[in-house]
Amino acid sequence: MNKKIGFLCLLFCCFKLQAQSTAEDKLGTWYMYNGTHKLSKNVKLKTSAHFRYYELATEYQQEIYRVGINYTFNPKINVTAGGVYSITDTSYKSDAPVLYEYRFYQDLNIKDNWGKIKVKHRVRLAQRFKRKNLINTVAHRIRYGLFLNYPISKNLETYAFSELFIKFASKAYSQNRTGVGLLKKISKNLKLKLGYFYTKFSNSGLHRLQLGVLINTDFTKKTI
Repeated sequence: MNKKIGFLCLLFCCFKLQAQSTAEDKLGTWYMYNGTHKLSKNVKLKTSAHFRYYELATEYQQEIYRVGINYTFNPKINVTAGGVYSITDTSYKSDAPVLYEYRFYQDLNIKDNWGKIKVKHRVRLAQRFKRKNLINTVAHRIRYGLFLNYPISKNLETYAFSELFIKFASKAYSQNRTGVGLLKKISKNLKLKLGYFYTKFSNSGLHRLQLGVLINTDFTKKTI
């Protein structure tokens, strides 16, 4: 019963936000695919594709594609390096130039346990090559994220996270994302994700709903 009440409260908060009128108060949506594909004992291929909207299913904002190679040193420490391509509509119901971006990124992931809570610290460096209005720019950014997962039952867990974005620029603060949600295990290879997060910028904020599919495959296992 408590799980159902919590789930309904999450949905109620999300759709209440959707009723607001401005871009900042609208509930946008991220439709997400994230994949982890084991290639050998220590190497995994990471893939993802996100389609993001300013509103629930309208007002396109961004599409972003990510691929990376992950290497595991031990059960607690692993690293990832890869690339990103994204297209972003920076306007909201108005005309504005589209932003195209290529990006390289490097992750350091450190895992831990606080009792039943699974903990992950992630430090991400990113080198961003952006093109907008026929103007090319280069920017650098570092992100620190704290991610917590807690099992509710065999096939259901809740998660919470907070991630800080820092730019290598005169105004270092970029944004902070804080969110909560649920992960539903469908099979050993498939999970569904439903969550909400708030992004705080220096002078604005955005509400976002996350709807995702997580796929894990293992190419090291032999099939008959």
